[in-house]
Amino acid sequence: MAGANKPSGSKDSKKGKKDKGEGGVRKAEITVMIDEKQAIKIIQNSKVVTVQDLARQTGVKISAANSFLKQAAIKGTVKKIGGYSGHHLYQAVSS
Repeated sequence: MAGANKPSGSKDSKKGKKDKGEGGVRKAEITVMIDEKQAIKIIQNSKVVTVQDLARQTGVKISAANSFLKQAAIKGTVKKIGGYSGHHLYQAVSS
């Protein structure tokens, strides 16, 4: 009899957790900003830089470094010079 109560008890606890998640407060969106001056200095002091290099040297996640490099390429401060399949090489644009 005690075994019969356990599954129904676990269903109730799952249902309670589900209800809390649906009606709860929305989680805040977290944004990680990369220090632009530091990143540009790193890029200019290197022949080429990858997303992984920039993330490691600036101490941010790869996604933040990737976003920074893509935006910098759009602005024209860096250019994509090679690479493949998401592992691109970037170089500072000489002024």
